[in-house]
Amino acid sequence: MKIEVFALCDAATDNHGKLNILGTFDQIYAAKMPVVHPACAIALRIRFDKMEEGAHKVGLQLVNPDGIPVFQSMEGEVNPRMGDDVGSVAVNLILNFQNVKFDVFADYQINLAIDDETLSTLPLRVRKLQTQRPA
Repeated sequence: MKIEVFALCDAATDNHGKLNILGTFDQIYAAKMPVVHPACAIALRIRFDKMEEGAHKVGLQLVNPDGIPVFQSMEGEVNPRMGDDVGSVAVNLILNFQNVKFDVFADYQINLAIDDETLSTLPLRVRKLQTQRPA
């Protein structure tokens, strides 16, 4: 299997197998803590080969710098199927998040696991908004 797309974004949609991604990012700025990010999404496109046909467990977890989950892990299952004349198939997944609370300015990490094996990670930096002083 191959991770073709793994992105943190403002929004994503799937339209008949076409994955549409809006506004990818890896940093959030805030004036103070705690901060609640109102909405975002994880867009995934995973390609499975013929020999990988069947059920696969997918897990996504956002952790703080100490490796502690920010919220409960999201888990689900994909079940790619393909005809005899198809060598691989891509599966699009969109996971939407609302009101994610960050307690400290830090470097967070989003972990993607398939069948309990971490295959990819994304950084998410939460930084203090620097205000400029008037001259």
